[in-house]
Amino acid sequence: MAKIKLDKEERDILDSFERGEWRSVKNLKQEIQKHQEYARQTLKKDKRVNIRIPSKVLDELQARAIEDGIPYQTLISSILHRFVAGRLVEKPRSNQ
Repeated sequence: MAKIKLDKEERDILDSFERGEWRSVKNLKQEIQKHQEYARQTLKKDKRVNIRIPSKVLDELQARAIEDGIPYQTLISSILHRFVAGRLVEKPRSNQ
């Protein structure tokens, strides 16, 4: 049987589960609905923003989006979302 390789976050979750830190919720259906609504509100795109950025930066964003296989506007939105959520982590590009 092949051993599954877990990243740090996955290992932390598994360790937490194995320590018995996870508990079932009483109203699973309500909890699912509540979190689905949170997700809908998070993903709801109801505002438009126009910004001016240097051409070189836009070119690099577009190139990165192509590497990731997503539209560049989606990449920019994702970067902003991760920043405000405190989850934006700077990593060097692998080809530099």
